[in-house]
Amino acid sequence: MVTIDARGVYYMHLNKRIRQALKDGALEIILKNVNGQRYIADAIRGNFSFSIEGVPGNDLAAYMDGPHIVVKGNAQDAVANTMNGGTIIIHGDAGDTLGYAMRGGEVFVRGNVGYRVGIHMKEYQEQVPLIVIGGKTGDFLGEYMAGGIIVVLGLPDDMEPVGNYCGTGMHGGVMFIRGNVPDYKLGREVQKTTPTAKEQHYLTGIVSRYENYFGLEEKTVGGMSFTKLAPVGIRPYGNMYVKF
Repeated sequence: MVTIDARGVYYMHLNKRIRQALKDGALEIILKNVNGQRYIADAIRGNFSFSIEGVPGNDLAAYMDGPHIVVKGNAQDAVANTMNGGTIIIHGDAGDTLGYAMRGGEVFVRGNVGYRVGIHMKEYQEQVPLIVIGGKTGDFLGEYMAGGIIVVLGLPDDMEPVGNYCGTGMHGGVMFIRGNVPDYKLGREVQKTTPTAKEQHYLTGIVSRYENYFGLEEKTVGGMSFTKLAPVGIRPYGNMYVKF
């Protein structure tokens, strides 16, 4: 285990120290006093773990494949940008475009997230990315989403879980939103249904993992009903192209 104090360290220098520690054989890295340094754990592959104390900057874990990251605070924009594998657990809020083009792995956020979360998310064979949001989202959740799973718990109960234009351009994947989602919040490319018994069982497991990750009592967020959002078709803008 290696501990690195990031206070006042320029982001390039911090990332060089992280990579050198991994090269020297470290399997676990603790980062203290992180304050907006970008690109932490980007493109790192392997069975490593990171504990981040503070607020990591943009593009945390971009292109990452394998590591386990725990953020003991908030995170800025573009977490898990094009991430291929691994797990990220954020004990606070996260910014815009979380999971941009994400193609594998999992992200659990205890609190709220910003705009355009899950934009261009995709999947391939067994690579099915997952984003779980404990609070609410900004507008354009799942925009142009092509695959993967997004779960929004919308806690506490007195908030609307998603913003406007949810699922705009969505043509793959699925979203599960706690409670009912008003039609006016949805893009024209998605439709609402009720989760199947199999899907409800899956969601029960997701909620249980959320509780465990964030130290909540069992059944604190149990007994929820969800709305399933899925694309109407795989070519939402097909009628915009010239037909011969």
